[in-house]
Amino acid sequence: MRTTFTIKTAAFMALALVASCGDTPVEQALMGGGAGAAGAAVLNGNVLAGAAVGAAGNVLYCQKYPTRC
Repeated sequence: MRTTFTIKTAAFMALALVASCGDTPVEQALMGGGAGAAGAAVLNGNVLAGAAVGAAGNVLYCQKYPTRC
């Protein structure tokens, strides 16, 4: 049980690092949505909600901190 949680957490963190990509808001939404959906799938969550949160979060982050994206 503990190993499964560790693997899922590591996968989610790796996806979070990939999420901060994209030059345009559309690319940022697609990258964030994909990472959010994949993270939700790994964590057995709602994939649609994960995609929506990932897309919104990535666009907001990249718009606020463009030098970090």
